[in-house]
Amino acid sequence: MRARTRTGHRKVVVLAAVASLGAGLLAGCAEDSGDGSSNSDGGNGGSGKTTLSVGTFGVFGYKQAGLYDEYMKLNPDVTIKENVTTRTDVYWPKTLTRLQAGAGTDDIQAIEIMNVTEAVETQADKFVDLGKEVDKSQWLDWKNAQATTKDGKQIGLGTDVGPMAICYRKDLFEKAGLETDRTKLAEQWKGDWGKYVDLGKQYMEKAPSGTKFVDSASSVYNAALGGEPERYYETDGTVIWDKSDSVKKAWNVAMEVATSDMSAKLKQFDKPWDQGYSNGTFATVACPAWMIGYIQEKSGDSGKGKWDVAAAPTAANWGGAFLGVPTASKNQKEAIKLAKWLTAPEQQAKVFAKQASFPSTPSAYADLKPAAATAAYFSNAPITEIFSASAETIPSQYFGIKDQPINTALTDIGILQVEQKGKSPEEGWDAATEEIKDVLGQ
Repeated sequence: MRARTRTGHRKVVVLAAVASLGAGLLAGCAEDSGDGSSNSDGGNGGSGKTTLSVGTFGVFGYKQAGLYDEYMKLNPDVTIKENVTTRTDVYWPKTLTRLQAGAGTDDIQAIEIMNVTEAVETQADKFVDLGKEVDKSQWLDWKNAQATTKDGKQIGLGTDVGPMAICYRKDLFEKAGLETDRTKLAEQWKGDWGKYVDLGKQYMEKAPSGTKFVDSASSVYNAALGGEPERYYETDGTVIWDKSDSVKKAWNVAMEVATSDMSAKLKQFDKPWDQGYSNGTFATVACPAWMIGYIQEKSGDSGKGKWDVAAAPTAANWGGAFLGVPTASKNQKEAIKLAKWLTAPEQQAKVFAKQASFPSTPSAYADLKPAAATAAYFSNAPITEIFSASAETIPSQYFGIKDQPINTALTDIGILQVEQKGKSPEEGWDAATEEIKDVLGQ
């Protein structure tokens, strides 16, 4: 991929989204097109029921944990339709286009943590103030603050947070002659992602045929950066990505992976990455709590009892989201009710039980237990304790207005240029720099 492709790409995405929106508006109530975007049907579709559409990305766990079915049983006049997009960098631009158009949004729209500042600072008028609808004390204070404008409007309710661990295939570790005990492993790489990379070098010396130590250098980058005190912005909004010691530290660790043979060189959330889980292509993956459900879904029966979980080198956060209700929703009252219910402590605990997505509601913590099937899938690892310990010491990070596109430039352009195309780390950094300058209008 050439360095300066984003401007043209953005125009194509926006034009395609506008065209899709126009077609949807003309059609009245379009079905999901396969890219995860959808229009709310805005009514009952002739069924006598209110249909609520929920726009999400990745695996939120609501369907998997049976929450939609439970809610519809409790509210027989409501039908829920979930529209899922795999990648957030596809989901959010389309959502922005529809928010700005004032039509075509889902009744509930998920907002990823790296997009929440942009939503708060540029799209707050497009969302209902949910802070007026709930007892805010149910959520972590910092989680509420991330979705709140300077004048006090809260545009989203917190879903999960992303405390970090390492998920690993103990069967592949055993074949490579490495330690398989999760506690001893955690001690080997404790405090330093460089030690994790060193273990990867050992793995590759006796790696089972067709396997690599890690899925991608980008996953190591994201995990390492998640444990640092800063990201791409100062808290006053000043862009510091190219001056940040934290960014450079994470980049250097990722470059060790990208320039070695230990990476499967997969782009996260693309189909080959999903297939890598089911095929046992890589032995470890940086594993925020929400990844537990993703691994179960993509590895299937082939990974049952083979995956295990160990504490990450450093406490870190990667991910987390919010549910917002667009003002364009034609079913605002019912959408608010559903958003409140889905993000309540009781429901967050149910999602944790299914796939270990870690709640943003502290009152749920005392009774958190993964389902027996989830625990068995991950070799009965003490998932609750591992993620809780990480959550307690995660550094507080500020997410800037263009956090996601800056991150995407560094991972999907800079790191991939090195990892997949054999460019030097300097060339990868320069390519990312060109893209980020374009994103920031410099």
